[in-house]
Amino acid sequence: MSISSGTARRHGRSAPTGIVIQHDTLTRTVIVRLLERELAGWHFVDMISTASLDQATGLDVRLVTLDLAGRGVGSLSLRGELADIRERFADAPIAVLADTDDLTTAAQVLKLGVRGFFTPSLRIELALAGLRLVLAGGIFCPDPLGAIKDGAAASDEIGGEPQAGGQCDGLADFTPREADVLAELRCGSSNKVIAGKLNLSDHTVKMHLQHIMRKLQVQNRTEVVALLGGRNGSGNGRIPAARRAVSATSFRASR
Repeated sequence: MSISSGTARRHGRSAPTGIVIQHDTLTRTVIVRLLERELAGWHFVDMISTASLDQATGLDVRLVTLDLAGRGVGSLSLRGELADIRERFADAPIAVLADTDDLTTAAQVLKLGVRGFFTPSLRIELALAGLRLVLAGGIFCPDPLGAIKDGAAASDEIGGEPQAGGQCDGLADFTPREADVLAELRCGSSNKVIAGKLNLSDHTVKMHLQHIMRKLQVQNRTEVVALLGGRNGSGNGRIPAARRAVSATSFRASR
């Protein structure tokens, strides 16, 4: 159903529903078409702004995507739109579509309770894997470790404190040693190399990897890199393509 254009497609009101809020018509249409293809059986409502949210009342809304539109966390319009969404659809996770790859912005937005930060440089398969992570109850950011670091630095500079209910520090709930292992993993290092660099046994490295995979709800190290991004990129031959990443949190199987 396209609220902005007035065109409707009939769906049962009990179907899982996603809301796409994006001012640009072409971008909004492309996103809706992509999500319809990837999430079979879902119903998608697109709108220009949160002013049309009431028209989705009564639907089983399970996801809301919101265009960041260049706004920072200090934007009253952004905070107002997030409040409007939560007032009507308190249980639906919110994902923002950003026009920046800035990690400080990502960290600050996640502290507002947003569960997904999607940037313009993401590969489509990684974006879809991240979306499924959000739908499965996780939090997605292209570089969560960097976001946590940059967000903490920004907070220190302005003397700010994390907001109540903020999600950034709990992004993956990694221990310091797990974060070290994950950093090496994202560089494409093998277990043996990780063990040598961190002065750990192979068994300990495997244990940390198991904990990381459990927290991220993925099944192997390839999917970890696919979800969090590899520092060496996908074209260096060391990190396999992320084509299986979506299977880790597939909602088609669970819904």
